[in-house]
Amino acid sequence: MSNGRKLFDLEGSGTTVGTEVISGIATFLAMAYIIVVNPAIISQTGMSFNGVLFATILVSAFSSIAMGLFANLPFALAPGMGINAFFTYSLVLGMGIPWETALGAVFLSGVLFIILSIFKVRVTIVKAVPASLRYAVAAGIGLFLTFIGFQQVGFIVKNPATLVSFGGINVTVIIFLVGLFITSILLIKKVKGNLVLGIIITSIIALIVSLIGVKSGRMETPIVTLPKAVFALPSMEVFFKLDIVGALKFSMLGPIFALLFTDMFDSISTFLGVAQVAGLVDKDGQPVRVGKALLVDAGATTISGLFGTSSGTTYIESAAGVEEGGKTGLTAVITGLLFLPFMFLSPLLSFIPAVATAPVLVLIGVFMMKPLAKLDWNQMDEAIPAFIAMILIPLTYSITQGIIWGFISYTVIKLLIGKGKDIHWMLYIIDAFAILSLALPFIK
Repeated sequence: MSNGRKLFDLEGSGTTVGTEVISGIATFLAMAYIIVVNPAIISQTGMSFNGVLFATILVSAFSSIAMGLFANLPFALAPGMGINAFFTYSLVLGMGIPWETALGAVFLSGVLFIILSIFKVRVTIVKAVPASLRYAVAAGIGLFLTFIGFQQVGFIVKNPATLVSFGGINVTVIIFLVGLFITSILLIKKVKGNLVLGIIITSIIALIVSLIGVKSGRMETPIVTLPKAVFALPSMEVFFKLDIVGALKFSMLGPIFALLFTDMFDSISTFLGVAQVAGLVDKDGQPVRVGKALLVDAGATTISGLFGTSSGTTYIESAAGVEEGGKTGLTAVITGLLFLPFMFLSPLLSFIPAVATAPVLVLIGVFMMKPLAKLDWNQMDEAIPAFIAMILIPLTYSITQGIIWGFISYTVIKLLIGKGKDIHWMLYIIDAFAILSLALPFIK
């Protein structure tokens, strides 16, 4: 353990092994919901739930441990919420891209991510995109996830007259609402592992209702059934099944760019936020060892494509461990190790129904609204493009479209009112790619 103290510089960081272990556990409990929620979303593409679960655990474990050992920072990583929605609903279900090709796009975006990080181009891109658009995209993705959560349980349904409408009250909706209120109270009371507990409690309620309903004859089919086993060997069904050649097509340029952009700003905003909370910033207010951290984040995306899931990214839930006193990479290593045993519990975890994970999607939407408080709604040349980006993400069912129209509207408005100096030169290049992605469907 003395070697560990030296490796992580515990004394120099003013922390202890015990504090770091507790912090690692706290971070794990805050983000463990991803073990179930990520495969629940991505399996809608036709990919194996158990296969994606295995990939989710591997990415979360390896990336978090790498962050601890290489960057010595208390940041944990896992497949990102929002990015998994983009992968599922925009790329595969929306654009009809085979999931193997979509995984190839994830891999290539990771490789680009690494190159941009090594040559520090990523910093230029981050500076080019206005803060107002970054806040708006985060909020738009939150709205998108919330919409998906309500849709999954039939709370919101299709309507030929109004596009969408309230789906009415039924057993599934009632269980969802009960789960949403229970999880909300756990969250408000700051109970450790609140989202995980919410999923477990809602799943148990759904199981009890199913057993009683079927036995009494009031339900023809159960919402959920008991798993036939608890333990099983990890599923390799999506492991290294990516199609890199298919992802190298010209038509995949837009999706790869969108994956890169979403992952980039997700991780950057997390680094800035958690580093401030932890006091891990230099005299200029920039996160310490950010270069190493960005490389690990880029590596997480790359292995995500290889293992069979959407892009890995740094989690804002790392703040839970920081609040417990975590200051070094040992916190991230502990978090990563705690993921590993769950790779053998796929039968138990796969029985968790959508009605139990939907409340979490709604609440994650709440979390992602926070950046809007930083937006100056009185400065209309910033507020209008931000609003367009935010609202188009859920309304077009596409994160890409929200990002594209947010960029284009920002540039056009600034130029028309004579504020061209506010536009970073790199944003013009980004706009060119955005316009190109819009034109791709018309290029034969």
